[in-house]
Amino acid sequence: MIESSKEKSQNKKNTTPKGLNSKNTVMQYEEKIRPSKLEEIIGRRLEKETLQIMIGSARRRGEVIDHILFYGPPGLGKTTFAVAIANEVGASIKITSGPAVERQGDLAAILTGLKKNDVLFIDEIHRLPKVVEEILYPAMEDGMLDIVMGKGPTAKTIRLSLEPFTLIGATTQIGKISSPMRDRFGLIQRLDFFSEDDLVEILKRACRLWNITIEEDALKALSTISRGTARVGLRLLRRCRDYAESKKEKTITLNTVKKTMKLLGIDEVGLERIDREILFTLLNNFAGGPIGISTLAASISEDESTVADVYEPYLMKCGFIKRTSRGRVLTQKGLKYLEYIEDEKR
Repeated sequence: MIESSKEKSQNKKNTTPKGLNSKNTVMQYEEKIRPSKLEEIIGRRLEKETLQIMIGSARRRGEVIDHILFYGPPGLGKTTFAVAIANEVGASIKITSGPAVERQGDLAAILTGLKKNDVLFIDEIHRLPKVVEEILYPAMEDGMLDIVMGKGPTAKTIRLSLEPFTLIGATTQIGKISSPMRDRFGLIQRLDFFSEDDLVEILKRACRLWNITIEEDALKALSTISRGTARVGLRLLRRCRDYAESKKEKTITLNTVKKTMKLLGIDEVGLERIDREILFTLLNNFAGGPIGISTLAASISEDESTVADVYEPYLMKCGFIKRTSRGRVLTQKGLKYLEYIEDEKR
């Protein structure tokens, strides 16, 4: 059994600057357990080693580290890596997102406010408007900011020097980032799903910090249904804690996890209602496929990007569907899963 205890408070030197991003209660809760250094990040051995070599080399040369792009499904630690990197180099980090930077002036204000060695983290960087993205090119490559004053034949370009900084971008859709933008990153790092062992360790750490007592078999069950994603595992852990408290239980048991997941509509492999709806739609409406993603999304009344970015990656990881040149196809493994679900209903 994992007994609850309090860990030392996290170093809060590098928090999001006021005005760039506001935090709600849930985000503050997650921030409490966010690792502050690379060595505190669980798993990701190769990624951490690569970054430590990169940071150490830049320090020896007295330079800022190269720009970095993280990509992969949501909830796998892209923001965590950005915060940890900033702490490693002793720099401030400014956090924003692609949709929040609507005009060139918005980004220009952020860039001119950066100090030497600062880290600028842009989440969902693939959603930066094209005109905004273009002023990043000289900023990333030459440390210069080009500002156009006026319009038409009287327009003038003013070039300003920027302090050396590091841009860290995060995206779930690297294919939507233009080639000129991708080529300006010194390191492009893919983050894949966590292993179940890593998720167990992540959940153990969260239990210590959140003062939660949980049994080992309950931890294993939670790691299995966490979809290989730390964010999902932590969310489910909080819901299990809520259920245990409502029943006046001091410890989260395997039975607590099972009952909580039943309420949430999550099965033993971590699939939710929408996941099952996707699989049944493929089988019943399209004879198992192949079918295009836009047609599939429309059939279940979901946004295409939500299906492609949130649900499809895990269904593919489970081996329940596969992508072909003609569209999505239900696999034999997926068919057997649906047969099992039907048998359970009877």
